[in-house]
Amino acid sequence: MSNIDKIKETASSAEEMARKVWLAGLGAYGKGYEELAGRFDSLSAESNKLFDELVSKGEKLEAEGKEKVESVKNEVAAKTELESRIETVRSKLGLNASDSDQKIEELSAKIDALTAAVALLSAKQEEKKA
Repeated sequence: MSNIDKIKETASSAEEMARKVWLAGLGAYGKGYEELAGRFDSLSAESNKLFDELVSKGEKLEAEGKEKVESVKNEVAAKTELESRIETVRSKLGLNASDSDQKIEELSAKIDALTAAVALLSAKQEEKKA
């Protein structure tokens, strides 16, 4: 084998090796692309599933919240009605806070008047004894 044949064979071998390196790089790119596409599809499906789960949970919490709000609203309405009835009964019995204040003032005035009358009578009796 001549030197030229050896050079041609080496060049051919180097060319084949370069081609194989090129193909290996191209194959790695293709494999990486396929793997990323698969992961993307998987993540997309998982994110859709998670989103649906979150929507479902949100709907459940919304329903529970509305139920609690309605319950509290009914309790407040019942308390308001009860307080209104109690106020009506107190008013009919003359036990309102405003009526009580007025009655206390009236009684206080009467006590003051009675105290003055007793003091006057006491003074008259002292005069009779003296």
